[in-house]
Amino acid sequence: MAQSPISNNIRRLRFEHGEMTQKDLAEQVGVTRQTIVAIESAKYSPSLELAFRIAHVFSVTLVDVFAYEPNDDPIWKKKK
Repeated sequence: MAQSPISNNIRRLRFEHGEMTQKDLAEQVGVTRQTIVAIESAKYSPSLELAFRIAHVFSVTLVDVFAYEPNDDPIWKKKK
């Protein structure tokens, strides 16, 4: 399976914020724990709205939570 071009710091941020559980974060942003698991493991990319909600919970910017690496994006590679 190809590596996702989107990485995240959710796990680190959860632990920096009082060892927040995946369930706690999920409840705060309105999704299931399984969705948080999938996002953390880069198996699912959140919607922009959900990404903003996650950043808001941690009082950080989107860039502090998510990073995009175009060199890992198969669509970007095709356009080169």
